[in-house]
Amino acid sequence: MASDPQVQAGAVEAVQAPPSPLAAFWASFCENRGAVMGLALLSLIIFVAVFAEWVSPYSPVEQFRDFTKLPPVWVEGGNWHYLLGTDALGRDTLTRLIFGARVSLFIGLTVMVVSVILGVALGLAAAALGGIVDVMIMRVMDLILSVPGLVLAILIVAVMGPSLTNTIVAVTAVFLPRYVRLVRASALSELGRDYVTSARVAGAGPLRLMVLTVLPNCLAPLIVQAALGVSEAILEAAALGFLGLGAQPPVAEWGAMLADSREFIRSNPWIVTLPGLAILVTVISINLFGDGLRDALDPKLKRS
Repeated sequence: MASDPQVQAGAVEAVQAPPSPLAAFWASFCENRGAVMGLALLSLIIFVAVFAEWVSPYSPVEQFRDFTKLPPVWVEGGNWHYLLGTDALGRDTLTRLIFGARVSLFIGLTVMVVSVILGVALGLAAAALGGIVDVMIMRVMDLILSVPGLVLAILIVAVMGPSLTNTIVAVTAVFLPRYVRLVRASALSELGRDYVTSARVAGAGPLRLMVLTVLPNCLAPLIVQAALGVSEAILEAAALGFLGLGAQPPVAEWGAMLADSREFIRSNPWIVTLPGLAILVTVISINLFGDGLRDALDPKLKRS
């Protein structure tokens, strides 16, 4: 018996229905194997950072004075109770690396969130108001950009005093201009489009127009920049920590761990190498993830 033609047509439409935006995004993201690997590594790092108290074998400040400067277990003289060895004060390196991941990711994410919020507000204000407001905002951003980032961060921390909070403030000030300029440029390119004109004709106020109409169409480059900005913020914070201007002892922070162990670079190189590798792996995983986001959100930028 022949089937109903309407049923057959419905089945064909169901088969040919386009995938949802989320499914299309995920499929495009997974085409980049490096991005998938970066996401896997980043997920592992975030997991151990969030559950550091349960994952780490010891306290980050606990000292084992009888086991100072132990090498990792794969080096002669290692101890299986301390898989990655101990530092000069007898603190477990693996534990401090795990808690250091929490500090570094906290700095990177906080800097990113604050920079994005302030950058969106200032960028939209500059694009919407124009005139003297636009000039003033952009000249301040140009002034910040005229000073090398690390030098500016050092100056801010030197004035405010070294601490974790002041490190976040300093790094945020360094990265804020790039978000302001990006949002302003994206908003200006969208303001001349027909859908914005239609929203104006429909009676949308300036705030509603910029926040609900223009901003959603500026999010793709902003999301990519925010993802890549986390890794740069981690590097900047590690540089301040290495100089003694970041998180202060006994806080386990990767840059500070490098600074504390640099005198052992010849005699006990693993004490210096392991925090450096932690920074390297984290930054690479975030950058790979950011590249995948860029490819998935803007197909025109896909690598050949």
